[in-house]
Amino acid sequence: MAPRLLFIHSPGLSYLIFNGQLREEAAFALPLPNRGLFYNDGFFETLIWTDGGVRLLAYHLNRVQAAAAALQLTLPIELSTLEGLGGIFKQVVATQGLKAARLRLQLWRAGAGLYTPATVAADYLITAVAYEPTAPTGARADFSQQVHTHLSPLSFCKGPHALTYVLAARERAARGLDEIILLDSAGHVAEAGAAAIFWFKNGCLYTPTLSTGCVAGVRRTHLLRTAQLQGLPTEEGLYLAEELLTAEAVFTANVASLRSIRQIGETTFAAEPYPLYTKLQLWEADYRVS
Repeated sequence: MAPRLLFIHSPGLSYLIFNGQLREEAAFALPLPNRGLFYNDGFFETLIWTDGGVRLLAYHLNRVQAAAAALQLTLPIELSTLEGLGGIFKQVVATQGLKAARLRLQLWRAGAGLYTPATVAADYLITAVAYEPTAPTGARADFSQQVHTHLSPLSFCKGPHALTYVLAARERAARGLDEIILLDSAGHVAEAGAAAIFWFKNGCLYTPTLSTGCVAGVRRTHLLRTAQLQGLPTEEGLYLAEELLTAEAVFTANVASLRSIRQIGETTFAAEPYPLYTKLQLWEADYRVS
C-alpha cells in the first residue's frame, strides 16, 4: 500500500523528507552517527520533476534498486515501487508549490559501527529546489588533465566515487571550460563531468561502454533505447580520445538536458544542427515520460 500523503503548501518555507517524515528544512538536524557522512556508505540519485511527474522515474527506480543491491542495503518500502517513489517525491514538491524541481534522494546505511556495518537497513533524505533548464548548445570542452574514471562494482551509481566528479568540476572551472571530458586510466573516453557523452559518425550513435567506469546514467540508458526503437544504429565500446575528435557531432546527456559540444580542445564541430541529433531529440522527447 502506498504511503498516505498530506500536502500543505506554505509559501516561503523549504521542506525535506527524512525517513518518510516531512520536516521544515531550517529546523532539521541530521542525526549522528551517520554512515553516509563517516564512511560514504550510501549513494544518491538526482531527478527532475516537470509536467506533474518525475522524468524517467522507472529508470531511476531500476538504478536505485541496483545500487541498493550492490551496497547490500534494504530499501525502505516507500522507495521500492513506482507508486511509492513517485508519491513521496510529489509530496515534497507539492508542499513547496514547485512546478519544476530538481530532486535529490540521498540514501545511506543506518546504524553505527566502524567499517563493519551492523545492519542492512537504510536511512534517506529527499530535498527539492526549483529547476531551471540550462542552455542547450555552445559548449566548449576539453579532456581532463587531472582525474580519470575507475571501474568498480559501484562505479555505475552516483555517490561512491563522487570526489572524482568534484575534482573534475574544479578543473573545468579553473580552465574556463563549459564542459570537461573524463578518460579512464587507459585513455579511453568515459563520460563528461556530470553527464554521459555521445557522438555521431557515419550514421551511427556511439557512447563509451560501462567498463570505462562511467556512471550508468538514466538518460544514457533511455537514449540508447530510443535510438534502437527508431532503428538508429548504436555502438557501446572502448574509444580513445583521438577517435572522439573524428566525430561528426558530439553531445552530452543527463536527466536535465542534452547539450551539444561545439569544441574539444582545438577541434571544432559544425555549428549548424546535425540532422540525426535533431531527430534523436524529437524521438527522445516522445519517449521520455516512460
